[in-house]
Amino acid sequence: MIKVVFDEAFYQVYDHDPAAEAGRMESIVRVIEGEVEFVPAVPASEAQIGAVHSDGHIEAVRRQGLYEIAALAAGATTQAAEIGLDEPCFALVRPPGHHASADMAWGFCHFNNMAIALQHLHQQQLVDSALVLDIDLHYGDGTVNILGHRSWVRIENPSARSREEYLLAVERRLADLRVDVIGISAGFDHHLQDWGRLLATEDYTRIGRLVREAALRSGGGCFAVLEGGYNHSVLGDNALALLHGLEKEVG
Repeated sequence: MIKVVFDEAFYQVYDHDPAAEAGRMESIVRVIEGEVEFVPAVPASEAQIGAVHSDGHIEAVRRQGLYEIAALAAGATTQAAEIGLDEPCFALVRPPGHHASADMAWGFCHFNNMAIALQHLHQQQLVDSALVLDIDLHYGDGTVNILGHRSWVRIENPSARSREEYLLAVERRLADLRVDVIGISAGFDHHLQDWGRLLATEDYTRIGRLVREAALRSGGGCFAVLEGGYNHSVLGDNALALLHGLEKEVG
């Protein structure tokens, strides 16, 4: 079973935005439980957060009363990244993170979960190279702001006008890839029944498989973290589809 880092604290409605809406996390857990192994989440330390965010930004999040839940999301993602070096893993978290820059945030994000996780791996000398594959409907500007100038990180935000073009773009960007870890910013709002109206549920399985194959070719690891996805009726199925792709052995 694929490991999923999670905490029931993520059920709480901590804000008024769609990412924090009641029932969103439950819609995923209801579908994936029994098919995954849950791992308890641990908050990121302030040092881990401070490695990518300014003191002023951290204090701003604290003043909003969102530090604890945002730190837990960042910590869960860091755990998933570490586990992902040995086996695929998923961080089922909120708030999402890919719109959080070093000293500001928007788009339902507060701390950049992906950036915190990858910077931790690099500082601990667990990886020398990484790829971020951001499949969310929206461009991961915060991740680019924090990691885009780091020579050891490559960031891909595919875009296309059709399912076929999108999947081909993902395949091309993973071709001949050689990195120590691939992190998926797993937004599901590109789905046909979500805001983007582009991808089918089975497309997430294909994306997960492409990432798993690329990681195996590289001799590296892979993990994913939840970003967007707002139609509760399909969100769980989409997440499970991605996990099935990630965990499938390549023969």
